[in-house]
Amino acid sequence: MVRIRLRRVGLKKQPSYRIIIADQHSPRDGRFIEVIGHYNPRTRPNTDVVDEARALYWLNTGAQPSDTVKKILVRTGTWARYERLRKGEALEALIAEAEAAQAQAEPVSPKTRYPSPAAGQSRKKAKELAAAEQAEA
Repeated sequence: MVRIRLRRVGLKKQPSYRIIIADQHSPRDGRFIEVIGHYNPRTRPNTDVVDEARALYWLNTGAQPSDTVKKILVRTGTWARYERLRKGEALEALIAEAEAAQAQAEPVSPKTRYPSPAAGQSRKKAKELAAAEQAEA
């Protein structure tokens, strides 16, 4: 059976995961068929990126998501689109909707909102500058 599950990547004590399609009997970090996204639990909020077209394709062909991947798919809205696909909506319309939703999404990580400190600046000063810019806007 084909499963949609997580593959651990990253350094020791700094995990990050890829969302992959793999055979059920393959080891966790072993052979896989395709990478369809990634998940980083270390950012606040968690970073969830899924290629919805491929995820919908694999779900439609019978791939079973693990419990954790199913939670990620629910959080990103992919699972709701899959349910609508099962009820008879067109795949192309659902993919176009997913791309539009992704284009309008907020930055996934608070780090992307703050400028990185330039040479000689501290992180605290960079955050103060970002807060001042937000207050002006």
